[in-house]
Amino acid sequence: MRLFIAIFFMLPIAAVAHAVEIDYWQYSYKSRVDAMDRLIAAFEAENPDIKVHQTTFPYAQYRTKVAAAVSAGEGPDVVQLYYGWLDDYLNAGILKPLSEENFPAAEIEKDFFPIVHNMKADGQYFALPTAVRSLGLFWNKKLFREAGLDPDIPPKTLDELADFAKKLTKHDRAGNIIQVGITIGPIDQDHNWWREVLVRQFGGTPYNADNTKVTYDDEAGIQAFDYYAGLVTDHKVSVVDFMDKGEIAFKAGRAAIHIDGSFALSTFDRARRLDYGVAELPTYDGIKSNFASYWVNGITSKATGEKREAAEKFLKFITSEKAMQLWLDQVGELPARRAVANRPENRDNPKFGPFIRGLDYAHSTKFYSEAEQRRTVVDMLDRVVLNGMSVARSLRIAAEEDQAIIDKARMK
Repeated sequence: MRLFIAIFFMLPIAAVAHAVEIDYWQYSYKSRVDAMDRLIAAFEAENPDIKVHQTTFPYAQYRTKVAAAVSAGEGPDVVQLYYGWLDDYLNAGILKPLSEENFPAAEIEKDFFPIVHNMKADGQYFALPTAVRSLGLFWNKKLFREAGLDPDIPPKTLDELADFAKKLTKHDRAGNIIQVGITIGPIDQDHNWWREVLVRQFGGTPYNADNTKVTYDDEAGIQAFDYYAGLVTDHKVSVVDFMDKGEIAFKAGRAAIHIDGSFALSTFDRARRLDYGVAELPTYDGIKSNFASYWVNGITSKATGEKREAAEKFLKFITSEKAMQLWLDQVGELPARRAVANRPENRDNPKFGPFIRGLDYAHSTKFYSEAEQRRTVVDMLDRVVLNGMSVARSLRIAAEEDQAIIDKARMK
């Protein structure tokens, strides 16, 4: 009897002792962390021999933490990274290529939106997204009513956007703007709106076909930048970084129109008394364009042997159709697989739908250094708004700075 009892209690202990444990890291964002907790629980229920530990860090510290940990042979086995960081992670030796056995390239290219091709280097995929993002136009229905505009009809063209914004801007007695018609913030998503949407709508392209040369320093780029900067300098319907961030101003009811990513849905849904709508981005001369970005998950160089096998199994699970639908429902980010995104209940959803439809004509910038290339647009606008520099000259400086970033990265 004693032998039976001993064996009975030893069995679970032995099973636990042989369970493979892997670490998953992502940056701290409540809805994303909560969604991943649910996915981990579901994965572990299906795979009781694998235990996944999730660790999160504030966004500002995240990249530094990952680089330091993996370089020391510690940290995550599966890591989340922004798609624009791929080259940095590859140069640092942080990522391993995904096995063709578990992640056939032909299946990826058939099932996922084409923008994931940016995760391919030297003929191999190194990471895949659970979700993707595109841009959309948010508008405050209450402020539209107050301005005498139809609260259910957003601007559909760039001309209408400027016209609506004029009617929605409010000033105090001293002439200071106290409510912006539209938010302007290149440090946030506007640098993407300008680069991949406005430049293309005015007939240009931001970079050449192989993303080695800046091409927005032309007449189309000047017209696109003139429109964007003119919302502040000519139409006077906004202030750069009003209330610090456009998201804050819109959430507070101090901004009537705001262009942002689909990830902002969860934030605005939690805002009290915010009655808002979402629409596809305004067109120009009938031309549609959008910007799509995404966070991906990859296998780090730390994961070897049975940890590598467990990590790939986990990555396959969190990039499945089931995981993408959960991520959409809980986080508001769009499914990376076309079959999930194009389900009628998703594509026709009044809030998700505009973003999903925008993926049909979206572009993803091939960043060599996302932070530095973002800064070129921030400085480009500042030179015009703060220093009175001409649009053409400031654009030319930005293009030169951007090209230098690209050339430096390609020499490594």
